[in-house]
Amino acid sequence: MRKFFILFFIITSLRMTAMAEEGMWIPMLIEQLNIKRMQDLGLRLTAEDIYSVNHSSLKDAIVQFGGGCTAEIVSGQGLILTNHHCGLGAIQRQSSLQHDYLANGFWANSFEEELPCAGVTVTLLVRMEDVTDGVLAGIDNGTNQLQRAEMIKLNAAKIEKEASQGTRYEAKIRPFYYGNRYYLFVNEVFKDIRLAGAPPSNIGQFGGDTDNWMWPRHTGDFSVFRIYANRENAPAVFSKENVPYKPKHYLPISLKGYQKNDFTFVFGYPGSTREYLPSYAVDIIANKENPLRISLRGQRLNIMNSAMEESRLVRIQYASKYNGIANNWKKMMGETRGIRRMDAVAKKVQLEQLFRSWADSLPQRQLHYGNLLPAFQTVYEEYLPVDLSAILISEAGLGIEIVRFAAGFRELVRLSKKKETGQEDISKATESLGKSIREFYRNYQPPVDQKVMAVMLREMHAKMDRMYLPVALVDIENAWHGDYVAYAERVFSTTFLTDSVRTYKFLNSYKTADVKKLEKDPVFRLMTSIYQRYDQDIVPKMNRISTQIDSLQRIYMAGLMEMQHHKTLYPDANSTLRIAFGKVDDYDPADAVKYGYFTTLAGVMEKEDSAIYDYQVDSRLKRLYRERDYGVYADRDGTMHVAFTASNHTTGGNSGSPVLNAEGALIGINFDRNWEGTLSDLMYDPSQCRNISLDIRYCLFVIDKVAGCSRLTEEMKIIQR
Repeated sequence: MRKFFILFFIITSLRMTAMAEEGMWIPMLIEQLNIKRMQDLGLRLTAEDIYSVNHSSLKDAIVQFGGGCTAEIVSGQGLILTNHHCGLGAIQRQSSLQHDYLANGFWANSFEEELPCAGVTVTLLVRMEDVTDGVLAGIDNGTNQLQRAEMIKLNAAKIEKEASQGTRYEAKIRPFYYGNRYYLFVNEVFKDIRLAGAPPSNIGQFGGDTDNWMWPRHTGDFSVFRIYANRENAPAVFSKENVPYKPKHYLPISLKGYQKNDFTFVFGYPGSTREYLPSYAVDIIANKENPLRISLRGQRLNIMNSAMEESRLVRIQYASKYNGIANNWKKMMGETRGIRRMDAVAKKVQLEQLFRSWADSLPQRQLHYGNLLPAFQTVYEEYLPVDLSAILISEAGLGIEIVRFAAGFRELVRLSKKKETGQEDISKATESLGKSIREFYRNYQPPVDQKVMAVMLREMHAKMDRMYLPVALVDIENAWHGDYVAYAERVFSTTFLTDSVRTYKFLNSYKTADVKKLEKDPVFRLMTSIYQRYDQDIVPKMNRISTQIDSLQRIYMAGLMEMQHHKTLYPDANSTLRIAFGKVDDYDPADAVKYGYFTTLAGVMEKEDSAIYDYQVDSRLKRLYRERDYGVYADRDGTMHVAFTASNHTTGGNSGSPVLNAEGALIGINFDRNWEGTLSDLMYDPSQCRNISLDIRYCLFVIDKVAGCSRLTEEMKIIQR
């Protein structure tokens, strides 16, 4: 009886924890799973208003931006808003010393002035469908993992082909609940995307890396793009004949603002979460993987930052690279801290104890789940040294830009060594390389990379399991007696790959016999040694172990859903469209510390420091602040709000997502999470997890009053008080 009471208490505790407004929910299923709870919290829309295939709905205004962020359509002419950091790569590629759109911002005063962004795409969901039965057709408990994977691949390909054949759409099936469910996504992919506006970095990136993942926040993190389509309003590659896209739906914008406890929801494309991992995996992440990645990235960032402080050109060239490295670097620090603060590993162990007792309570369950947890422990013990070696390859070895660049020549070498390869094949390969390397040299500084090489090779040699250490690093250690600075200096003084003129000349006159020159190059030799170890020894083992882990995780997920049938478990994020909902809220990060739920322009001025690049304040912004000239965008109390926090469950990929109020109007643009809540990819803490959003009124204020680009705000549907 006492044992039953303990189990009942644990189940009740788990259920109460799950009642917090966490989760990233599938839009197609909100009618069955979420709409009543959302309406109880204040939502004044129906499920059909949010997701419908029969008429226009909110989902028709939400797009995936560039494959890794979210954006929202805010006008009948295809205008979209996303984060500045999401558009940073496109803005940077348009920038030069003559036209420094990073430092000075960019605003198009007409459609003709909007800048085409080659390579940027926008994906719009047409519909989704549960296709689990079709994907798993022919699979039963007797099907082994390899057979299962092959059958799923064939079944999915057939369904995808049938869904897209004869249409302008693209179809993709994605697994949910670790392969226990499958959903089909039918999308339109737009390829003509143009930059319409971006604030200067001293607004769009105010606070820089210091403020990243932190609250209070004062960053005007937004940029403005436009979707273009052909005359039939269909996706098309860039053409001067294309016209602004006419959406089925676009979001109205509210100037009403928000109060604490107001209902909000986020509609977007969260990238990846791992809420259902076993304790062994969480322990590895917190105590092995994250510390290693943090150390390696931190050293690279220090080198890059020093160079960026010394040169405006380097700052332009490396801004996007730096942000890409720094974003996850700081997130991992917060995540690790949160895991330890929440004692997350112990909580996972508690759940596993409950699972073990539940599995052992019936013979059939015991047969199916009884050996699952010991199997997890065994496979993760084997996984750890391979995993850390793979991290050292990716973060250190391939963290050296010129090594990663040299890997692009591997296909040319392969073709050159095939007897049946003709000159036409070689010409195609060199032409393709020529296109890709232009972008590399445009944003590359050999002196920066030389310093990175010396540090990263030293770290690889010191920390890598000797079983997986590339042979080249053993040779370097022996020949150079551990002097990686001298080795890097020698490599950079003798390689031709760091010199754009020599590389273009080599490619333009390339013949198959020239492969010997490439293979003798010191950078190419180093890259080859790293990849040989990775391809031959690490990848096969990682694939084998990962297949085992995937199989165990799928069974464990099925068991968790069966054991916790009293509640609905949301699926992990996987870059598909989701809804998260919560309320505007503050939080208490530490003893005697309490953070309010919004920031104002006064905080920007308080942070101003002209000696620090990230805290320099735009002169136009200062003037408007002094004059209190906020137009219609001020809050009711007369202040200019900048950002706010809410309890919506978000992750990477939700950057740029619309934050909507109870009526479905846009009140903010999601751009970050608080540092204390970054563990939400692994475990949600309702007291600490907050998403950080740009107040839409500050966004409009910058566009209209600071930039004077009212042509953009005039095409939006703005709802006054």
